[in-house]
Amino acid sequence: MSIDLNAAKQNLLKLKDEYKTRIDKIEDHIQNPQDDLNEHWEDQAISYRQNDMRKNLMGEARQSLVHVENALSRIENGTYGACEVCGEKIEEQRLEALPYATLCMDHAA
Repeated sequence: MSIDLNAAKQNLLKLKDEYKTRIDKIEDHIQNPQDDLNEHWEDQAISYRQNDMRKNLMGEARQSLVHVENALSRIENGTYGACEVCGEKIEEQRLEALPYATLCMDHAA
């Protein structure tokens, strides 16, 4: 059975939109916090910790967005679904679970 490139592309485009929305929301919350900093240092510490967490989540979302965009490029250039190491087809189940996978199961381990 071969990979349905159209379905893969639609799935990747959906993921791309989700990651962009996530990034936009996190950026907005960091730039425009909903909670004003209190004069209590405990509240300020919690707020700073939450912003650090948000920044980490935004970094992960940006990295995932890059992976998705690279997978879309591979669809366009005809290399989607091929392992970057051995050139063999990446298992369909793997691509369903991780649509931007670049390695087959043997090389991902």
